[in-house]
Amino acid sequence: MNRRFLLARTLFLTFASLTFIQPVFSCDLCSIYIASEAHGESPQALNVSLSEQFTHFGTMQRDGARVPDDVGQYLNSAITQIVLGYRVTEAFSLQLNVPYIHREFRRPENFSIDSGVDADGDGVNDFTQGTNIEHGTETGLGDVSLIGNFTAVRLDEDGFIFRWNILGGVKFPTGNSGRISEELREIDVDGAPESGIHGHDLTLGSGSFDGILGTSVSLNWKRAFLDASVQYSIRSEGDYGYQFANDLTWSGGPGFYLWLEHEGTLALAGNVSGESKGRDTFRGERADDTGVTAVYLGPRLIGTYGEQFSADIGVDLPQSIQNTALQLVPDYRVHAAITWRF
Repeated sequence: MNRRFLLARTLFLTFASLTFIQPVFSCDLCSIYIASEAHGESPQALNVSLSEQFTHFGTMQRDGARVPDDVGQYLNSAITQIVLGYRVTEAFSLQLNVPYIHREFRRPENFSIDSGVDADGDGVNDFTQGTNIEHGTETGLGDVSLIGNFTAVRLDEDGFIFRWNILGGVKFPTGNSGRISEELREIDVDGAPESGIHGHDLTLGSGSFDGILGTSVSLNWKRAFLDASVQYSIRSEGDYGYQFANDLTWSGGPGFYLWLEHEGTLALAGNVSGESKGRDTFRGERADDTGVTAVYLGPRLIGTYGEQFSADIGVDLPQSIQNTALQLVPDYRVHAAITWRF
């Protein structure tokens, strides 16, 4: 086996394992990690991935402009996904995503209660309004998804590698959607701080069956590579008459292999990612504080060991976030994944 063949084989296996391993992360509720089983080039048909995305929301914005946050609101969201993948044929594979979500938050909570006093003498008790600072957590299973991945085009010539993949699937309403019911009870209290964290931000599930479509392409030449992916979520109406807006996410960027050997590799890549989501609908009316268009930039470090193991870690830093109404927006995201093939 000559050196050129070994290099081409290593490049192919490495890039097939890594390029499509990158997650397409968007809003937390839409996050789906897309794993790969090396697209039939590896003898292993089964793969198991463990991915993690941590997002810190700590900046208050109104219509894209930063505004003061007098009570120190924040939301820390950690999504762990177990991904089971199986290569059915050389061109087609299936994967099952099972997310587990943990969220910790601090926000103002406005309330209105019966005071038990009829101060104005109209025969009806008055209501006392006020604000509490709530510090809480929300933990549990998220919405499980089943994804099919089809390799439509594959080219390998003299060290040049090209791949085009198409994916599609469905997200099931397995996550608890009880937090959405808060939308029914929200009130405004004069002079009280507004909350940037609502039920639709904390919910573990949407209560709806949603469609997922996507595509990805990759180019590889010697030690350099370039990849890009797009994912579109088609949302339906879920529990409490709430419908999340359709969500478009994308990511991609160039990379370079710092270390390239037959037994393993290490690559550094730049990643530009983003999302565009309209306003949600609640009982036939638009929810003003739900639309967002964001762009992130950050590095990725990618490694493999043999044909069985691969790992990926990256950081996303917001470059532009345009949101509607008042929202708490991300300060940074960190994501990592490891994959075993059997």
